[in-house]
Amino acid sequence: MEKVIVLLLLFAATIALANGQEQKESWAKRVEAGNEVVTTLEFYFHDILSGSNPSAVRVAQSAATNNSGTLFGALMMVDDPLTIGPDPKSKIVGRARGMYGSAGQTDLGLIMVFNYGFTDGIYQGSSFSLLSINPALNPVREMAVVGGTGLFRLARGYAIAQTYSFDAPTGDAIVGYNVTLVTYI
Repeated sequence: MEKVIVLLLLFAATIALANGQEQKESWAKRVEAGNEVVTTLEFYFHDILSGSNPSAVRVAQSAATNNSGTLFGALMMVDDPLTIGPDPKSKIVGRARGMYGSAGQTDLGLIMVFNYGFTDGIYQGSSFSLLSINPALNPVREMAVVGGTGLFRLARGYAIAQTYSFDAPTGDAIVGYNVTLVTYI
C-alpha cells in the first residue's frame, strides 16, 4: 500500500511539473496541480544533547530506563534547528519543536511528536506536524505527516529521514530529512 501511495505522489508531481506552476528555493520545491499542491522539502535536523546549550534535554524517564538497552521510557523535549546543509553553521530555515521518547522495549523505536516550523522564504510562518515511530537504527526511516499550518494547512504526507552523523558518546546527531507534503490551494 505504501508503494502505491508513493507512486501516486510521484505521478502527481510529474503531472504537476508538466501542467502546473513551480516555485523553487534551494531547499524546497512547490508544485501546483489542479487544487492540490505537492511540496518537497530537504533540510537537516540538528539534535544536540551535549554542551552548555543543548537543543534536546531529557525531561522524564521510568525507574527502569537506565537498565534498558533501548532506554525504554526516556522522554526528550526538543527545540532543534533545521538547516539547508549538514554543517551546523549552514543557513537555518526553521526549528523542530516537540518531543521524542523511547517506546520500544526490544528495539530502538522513538515515538516522534514534532512541529517543524519554518522561518525562511515563502514557507516562513508555516509548519507541518509529524506523529510517528522512528526506528532510529534503520539507515532510512519513513514517518507520517499528520497536518500543518499556513501554506501547509491540511497537510498529509511523509518524511524520509537518514542519519548523516551520530556521536555515540554525546548522543549528538544530524539527520537529513526529505519531506513530501500534499496540501490544497
